[in-house]
Order: sequence, then structure tokens, then C-alpha cells
Amino acid sequence: MLEFVPFGGVAYYFLVVVHVATAGAVTLHALLKKRDVRAATGWIGVAWLSPILGPLLYWFLGINRVTRRALRLSRRGPWRKVAAKGAIPEAGELPENIATVARVGERLTGYPLTPGNEVAVLHGGDEAYPAMIAAIRGATRSIALASYIFRPDGTGESFVQALADAKARGVEIRVLVDGIGAGYFFAPIVRQLAAEGVPVARFLHDWMPLRMAFVNMRSHKKILVVDGALGFTGGLNIGDENLLAIGPQDSVSDIHFRVAGPVVQQLMLTFAEDWNFTTGEVLESDVWWPDLDPVGSVLARGISSGPDEEIGRLEAVLQGALGLARQRIRIVTPYFLPDQRLMSSIALAALRGVEVEIVIPEAADHRLITWATRAHLRHFLAPGVKFFFSPPPFDHAKLMTVDANWCFVGSPNWDVRSTRLNFEFSLECYDGAFTAEVDRVIDRKVEKARTVPLAAFAAAPLIHQLRDAAARLFLPYL
Repeated sequence: MLEFVPFGGVAYYFLVVVHVATAGAVTLHALLKKRDVRAATGWIGVAWLSPILGPLLYWFLGINRVTRRALRLSRRGPWRKVAAKGAIPEAGELPENIATVARVGERLTGYPLTPGNEVAVLHGGDEAYPAMIAAIRGATRSIALASYIFRPDGTGESFVQALADAKARGVEIRVLVDGIGAGYFFAPIVRQLAAEGVPVARFLHDWMPLRMAFVNMRSHKKILVVDGALGFTGGLNIGDENLLAIGPQDSVSDIHFRVAGPVVQQLMLTFAEDWNFTTGEVLESDVWWPDLDPVGSVLARGISSGPDEEIGRLEAVLQGALGLARQRIRIVTPYFLPDQRLMSSIALAALRGVEVEIVIPEAADHRLITWATRAHLRHFLAPGVKFFFSPPPFDHAKLMTVDANWCFVGSPNWDVRSTRLNFEFSLECYDGAFTAEVDRVIDRKVEKARTVPLAAFAAAPLIHQLRDAAARLFLPYL
């Protein structure tokens, strides 16, 4: 006679209960909180199909714990009045479609489009670092510096020394580095700055992982504001790899910008909010907020974006500009992994007859991203879009121009990480002369680049296509 044997013991049934409870909790949270249907479906599937591990991944990577705090903080602080200073200039002299882009930006950000600015292009660390260090050495009141990467190499030490000297002169200084980009476990630059008495903080960093707001969120901003009047922003991190003159093996070509005029207050505003969010300190002293007179002719606006928004501000601005373009769109980006909505906006612009040029590196600085990009391009067979592949050194510049009258520069890449997960800062400029200067930078990149028909990616060996497609599955986290 056969005797019935239970399938498992107490431990087995306990694990089953834990699995059902945790996967059920993930399901309820994703249904209520996730705006993106695909994200909700994916996380629910991971939770049910990967017992224990799936819910843990959702806890660390899927829950945005920053939203409520960031939105609450955005309504606090005396600096909020800075965003309202100055009258919004008439956009009558702008082409109709570009004026509409300006109105979109205003409604999304609440920041005025400020006149009277001067914006200068700085090519890589060879031009930007000397200008930035000179500004720090000339500071008399305040220095605010934010960087995603701040390396403890020769370049980093030059900045540390300049900041230490400014601190000794009595200059108010705040330095903010990303909690992951500057090194999660070891951040020697933070120790060096602290040893010099320079106030420094790490954005979204905590030694207790369960207390981390969102492990996958990063502050990707690069901002320097000196005496509240002179700003630097763009895509440039702080490290020797950005100095092409010394020719490191991992050289990076980049573009940064020196900014003067009233819009500098918007650079300072985004730094002040991030500093307050990280440390609780309110930067309300006049040393941070001087009155700024017009110094140039560029209409400009700062756009701070991140996962703490009700609407994806960065993606909305980009989609608005793509949809309103009439003649030409030019994009330079180190990583081209946009989501389907931005891909469709680019394709539709080309189908309307807009000339579209996109410059990306032949090979990214991470092999996984190179593979994922190739897979992405296989699904992007829009007629009329021209891709240019730039040779080494790795091109980290982030530029966009539309119809020779609008340009968009700053820290974001054209990938899902920048549009959904990273905290970014951009500058949009409405000026034909400055846009022409940025277009000339793009012209030089196009001259050195080579074209490859996208159909060539579809003709790659099957094993390469499978490898690339597998890498593309990590799209939201690359």
C-alpha cells in the first residue's frame, strides 16, 4: 500500500507563503504607483516568476521614494522667489515654432526665459578646467560645485587645492557629488575635501541599503557657480580622462559651457534645491543670490529634471522640440538609447521632411552599451534619419539644435536613464548666433565621422544580434 508523502515540510510552505505575500505586495504597489504599463507588467512578472529575488529587486530598483520628499521640498526655501525674477521677454522675434517651444518650456518648468545672457563653448577639459579653476581662484563670496564624477587624480587634486585655498580666504563653499558616481564604497575625493574643511555631501547616499531612497537614481548634473554670477555647465565630469592634451588611454572628448547673466541664478537654484534635499541646509545668504545684470544677447532657460516630477520634464521638452521642428534637427549624444516615444518623435519628424542628423560614437565607453545601441538601431529603420559614427576618442558631448534658432545643451544623454532615472540639468538657448556656433561644433564632428546604413546592423551575424538584443533588455538601467 502506497503512503502519501507531503510535497514539502514546514519550511517549504513557509517560503510559499512568503513568496505569495511579497509578490502580492509588489503587484498591489505596481498597479497603484507605476504610470508606465510596461514597467508595471514587467515588475509584476519578475516578482511572481522570481521568488524572493524579484520582490527584493523591486524594493531596491523599482520604488521611487524620492517623489514625495522632492515635491514637498520644491515648495520650500526662500530661493523659490528667484525663479520668478524678471519679466518673460516677448518671443515675437522668434520663428513661430521656436516661440512655441519656449512656451512649452515655461509651462513645464515655471522658470522664465531670461534675456541678457552670454554662453561660451569650452572644448573638453583642456579649455574648461583652466577656466573653472581660474574662476574658483578668483572667487570672493561663494562657490557651488556639483559633479557626477570627481576623480582623485591630478585634475581632481587641482580642484581640491583651489577649493581649499578659497576656503582659507573665507569664501563660502558647498560641494555636492553623486553617491554612486563618486564611489559608493570608497569616495577619496570626499575625504580629501573634508580634510581641507570644505563642506561636501554625497547625493542619495547611505551606508544602509534599506535606507537608500532609490539605489538606481543618480545626480548626473555638472554645475559650478562662482560668486552667484558666473556659471559652468555641460557634460564634463572632473577627471584626467577629459584632458586630450596629455592623451590618457581612456581619453574622452567633451563640451562644456561658461555662462554669465541672469540665467546663472537658475543654475544656482537647482544646486540649492539639491543641497537642501541632501543636507537640509537652506542657502539663503546674499552671497549665493546677487542681482545679475544683462551681459549678452542670448535668451536662455535652465531645465532641471529628474524622477521627482509629475510629468517627465526632460522628455516633454525634447518631444516638443522634435514635434515643432520644420527644417533641421541635429543631435550629438554619447549614448543613443531613447525609449519608443522619443524614437517615434524622431521618425515622425523625418517623415515630415525635416532633415535629421544624429552623431554617436562608433563604440561607447562600456561594451554593454555598444551592444545595446546596435540592437536599438536595428529597430530604428526610419527613412531620412542620418546617423554619423564618430571615431575615438570617445565623444561624451551632449548637443541638440533645431532650425538654427534653438539649441539644447547640458548633462542628459539620449537614453532612458537620463529621461526617467537621473537628476539632470540642461540649458536651452534661443539665439541664432549661438546656435550657429553649436552647429559649427557639430559640423566638425560630422566631418570626422563615418556613415553606416542602419540596414547593416540588421545584417550582422545571428550570434551578434542575439548578444546585442540581450544587452538591450537592460535598457532602463544602462
